Amino acid sequence: HERLEELFLCLNDYNSVSSSSVSCPTLRLLHITDNCLHDWSEVRKFGSMFPCLDTLVMSNNNLASIQDNKDILQRLFPNLRSINLNNSGLNQWEDIEKLNFFPKLEEVRLQGIPLLQAYTNAERRSLMIAQLPSVSLLNGSIVTDCEREDAERFFIRYYLHCPKEELPYRYHSLVTKYGKLEPLAEIDLRPRCQAQVEVHCEEKVQQVSIRLDQTVVELKKQLTAVVQLSTNNMRLYYIDKNSAFGPEEMKYNTRALHSYSIQDGDEILVVPKTK
Repeated sequence: HERLEELFLCLNDYNSVSSSSVSCPTLRLLHITDNCLHDWSEVRKFGSMFPCLDTLVMSNNNLASIQDNKDILQRLFPNLRSINLNNSGLNQWEDIEKLNFFPKLEEVRLQGIPLLQAYTNAERRSLMIAQLPSVSLLNGSIVTDCEREDAERFFIRYYLHCPKEELPYRYHSLVTKYGKLEPLAEIDLRPRCQAQVEVHCEEKVQQVSIRLDQTVVELKKQLTAVVQLSTNNMRLYYIDKNSAFGPEEMKYNTRALHSYSIQDGDEILVVPKTK
């Protein structure tokens, strides 16, 4: 195996690893997907056998957790740049934090793990990016500086009301970086769809609820029953109660009402056309 660089051991139902006293320093890529490597103590053996391992693909193994501490993990895979743990059994944020102890790790795949099932897709990605400051490629997508900052700020706000003893380790370093952030104000940016207006026609005044997603001609049709005039026989004027300007004629039949910025309490003046 002197020149062995890539090893594919997929779909073999392995649940343990036979360790060898002879290491293979040339191996860069180990593909060991779709096996039954449940216990980290088996994965640990790859570290001593393949000291220069660059890429470890371990998807579809039911790996339960990463059990070693920082010192051991730093020494175990000193050259590991990429790890794929898709569809593993990881269900603790502590396991994700431990990936930071691999000194050269920059690419991670972590889809389909139990830990992330309770989160939305956006939450998953943001929380994962914030937990893994050195990772530049997550689930195949580049992490930009801008995305990282957004994710880190999201992370702080996400844990804002978490009891002190349950706060993730990463929270404290991010608060040092950004300070304690206030929750984002929730602003409804959807356009208003209705308004309550006063319709004035000669001596009559009537409160009418109008839909703002309709056009001027559709409003005219709605008002025919209110003012007893046909659409061809009425002129409409909009009066903004907060404006110093006078009435604005609603000349264009196809213009949408929301473009007038009509508010509750504004007035619509209906003037019969003179023959």
